[in-house]
Amino acid sequence: MELLQKHLPQIRLPSNIQSVYKDECVYSYDTPESPTGLYVSLTTFLGFGENYVEGYFQKTGNAVFLHIRREKHEIPSEQIGEGPEKKITRLAIGVEGGFDPESGRKKFEYKDNYSIVVFPQKERFPYPDERLPLMISNSAKAVIDAEGAITKSEKEALAGTWDGEVRQVSKYAKDLEQLNNGKKIPPLGWKCEKCDLTNNLWLNLTDGSILCGRRFFDGSGGNDHAVEHYKETSFPLAVKLGTITSDGKGDVYSYAEDDMVEDPNLVNHLAHFGIKVAMLEKTEKSMVELELDLNQRVGEWNILTESNSNLVPISGAGYTGMRNLGNSCYLNSVMQVMFVIPDFIQRFVVRADEYFSRYPDDPANDFNIQMAKLGTGLWSGRYSAIADNSLDTESTGISPAMVKNLITKNHPDFSTKQQQDAQEFFLYLMNVLERNSRGQENPGDSLKFCIEDRVECNASKKVKYTRRDEWCLPLPVPLHLATNADEVKEYEARKAEAEASGKQLPPDSLVRPRLTLQQCLDTFAQSEIIEQYFSTAINDSTTAKKTSRLASMPDYLMLHLKKFTLREDWVPIKLDVSVDMPDILDLSSLRGTGLQAGEELLPDLEGQPPAPPPMDPEVFNSLIEMGFPPEACKRAIFFTKNSGIEPATQWMMEHIADSDFGDPFVPPGTNKTTKKTFSPDPLCLEQLMSMGFNEIQATKALKATDNNIERATDWIFSHPDEIDAMDTDADDGSAQPQYRDGNANYKLVAFISHMGTSSQVGHYVCHILKDNRWVIFNDSKVAISQNPPKELGYLYLYERLQN
Repeated sequence: MELLQKHLPQIRLPSNIQSVYKDECVYSYDTPESPTGLYVSLTTFLGFGENYVEGYFQKTGNAVFLHIRREKHEIPSEQIGEGPEKKITRLAIGVEGGFDPESGRKKFEYKDNYSIVVFPQKERFPYPDERLPLMISNSAKAVIDAEGAITKSEKEALAGTWDGEVRQVSKYAKDLEQLNNGKKIPPLGWKCEKCDLTNNLWLNLTDGSILCGRRFFDGSGGNDHAVEHYKETSFPLAVKLGTITSDGKGDVYSYAEDDMVEDPNLVNHLAHFGIKVAMLEKTEKSMVELELDLNQRVGEWNILTESNSNLVPISGAGYTGMRNLGNSCYLNSVMQVMFVIPDFIQRFVVRADEYFSRYPDDPANDFNIQMAKLGTGLWSGRYSAIADNSLDTESTGISPAMVKNLITKNHPDFSTKQQQDAQEFFLYLMNVLERNSRGQENPGDSLKFCIEDRVECNASKKVKYTRRDEWCLPLPVPLHLATNADEVKEYEARKAEAEASGKQLPPDSLVRPRLTLQQCLDTFAQSEIIEQYFSTAINDSTTAKKTSRLASMPDYLMLHLKKFTLREDWVPIKLDVSVDMPDILDLSSLRGTGLQAGEELLPDLEGQPPAPPPMDPEVFNSLIEMGFPPEACKRAIFFTKNSGIEPATQWMMEHIADSDFGDPFVPPGTNKTTKKTFSPDPLCLEQLMSMGFNEIQATKALKATDNNIERATDWIFSHPDEIDAMDTDADDGSAQPQYRDGNANYKLVAFISHMGTSSQVGHYVCHILKDNRWVIFNDSKVAISQNPPKELGYLYLYERLQN
């Protein structure tokens, strides 16, 4: 005990706001369940695996740790018992075990063993033990009782979100109007009043109409008669017949609020139509159960996850899965693909020890350390194991919780547990890398390329060339060019005929439109006519022709098939299309050429640009109320020549996937070509300076984060060495950006696929070419691919060939 007494001045108690990293090592994916357990410093409350605890002690002198070793024991099946069939209670799309009703069952018991360890002697003292100094006992108990840092961060991210189970009380429930039309609903024998369907029926709680629900993505469901009735009457609430239970619960949908809701007065509302809930028995699947069922059907899910193939699991360095944190499959897929690229491996795997050996005060919030932790976790092979030679990898793979919490902090979408668009996250990651690569190599440069936009004035034939940075090439999907248009048309006719008679075609009879990648590339390369282009050659508005080409060919090219769009009724959907993707790709036809002999440049704009025509405020406000960005609303009104709400909304639907959709609107032809200088937001600058930072530091931080005050504060604290060394004017736009360039021949090395109806729901998986064979990464499951579905991907990574 004398050894412990010597270190008592180091011992601390964690405060309520202090993070306690007792779930996982801050440098590796060791946990209390690892063979060597986890060491938690009783000074800083950082957690360390066996490989890092001694280095931390040598660097800091903090010598006393609480060692946690967790034993895991499987509960024998006879203890679980048979019991009734387990009810599906939660929507868990993309979550490990999310489709298994047994996934919530407790399968293991855990026992934590504690001891106090003192370095460098590594002498152990049992805990609890009344002989321990009181301060050490209190500190250890506080660590054990504290909420782990990862759990705490996840709860903060979930605050205010809907997890698929909790529903808000409808604002219409309390004073819902119910018509005294004498309508009484029988307990059985229901059918749609418009099409005679007998399932997926919804009872409108205002007038008692029984109508069928929405049509689902695979053609099943209803014929949309219930939602059409709402559009005609504005009666807001409907309950799904067959989901009502004897305790007065059921699936209630609010058309006005566009969400599943709670109706506390459902019993009374049903009684108005003569329905006694005590007599009802639940006969139909709830919406949660139905969505689970839809995602298990034969079709896209089985194809993309290769669930009908005899997949062979694989493990080792570079074959480590990533656990799903709850709809984090988009992040898992993007990160797996990024760590195929040598630049990412060099920065975050080869140089990992360089970052780790610094042992900073807050490694959990150090970008280099957390990305290096992820990279080494994926490539070390330490966390890649196969359970009983199967794909049951529940206890294998790594959890990206710490790196996700760091890089998505304060982001309104990616910080939540809701599903997100993988392409949007990829671009966000490129931005985060840019901010965290000052003064060092940015691995995102391997994906960065230059787009050359050429605009030709149709009146003067003079031209203008501009360039912009891109990290992803978005390609349109021209459905009208489908090579099997006749087959698709015949299938749609059979489908319509079946639905008219209340039937549905089997899912495996689906005929997808088939396209080639070359058709998508050709559509991208086509000229676009720009209306109301202000030509400096004639000093007036005219039309112009715009084409886009690649001014550089990056080491790695990410292609994005623009499959997500809006239906005419504004419902977000995904185009269910098959695109033939070649293994070898020649993009030489898309190479930009710059100013050609005989071409004459448009003169620069002199003086002030002409004022844009006035915009109809009613149309503008209507578009804003629909949820569109203000700058996009300006674009829509301008390009439809102020001709009303209908043309403007149609323009929105056609251009919502444009890369500059929400960018500041400048009427075409009126932007000057002067050098771009940065101007800090005065209020943000004043706020940062009031916190003790000088004007130079505050300006640098705001410039690096696009005038975002919260991110700027984080940037200052995470760049203490750089902020004083950097010259504020070094990046004022005077230096020309550098791009990697080479030949235009590429090889397909990875692709990310999405299954589901829109980017907000569903699941992502990725396929990666490793050692000349395709490997599927489905969260924590990793296996040799038997039938890589290249034609159904969403994002494709091509590597530039050296020869």
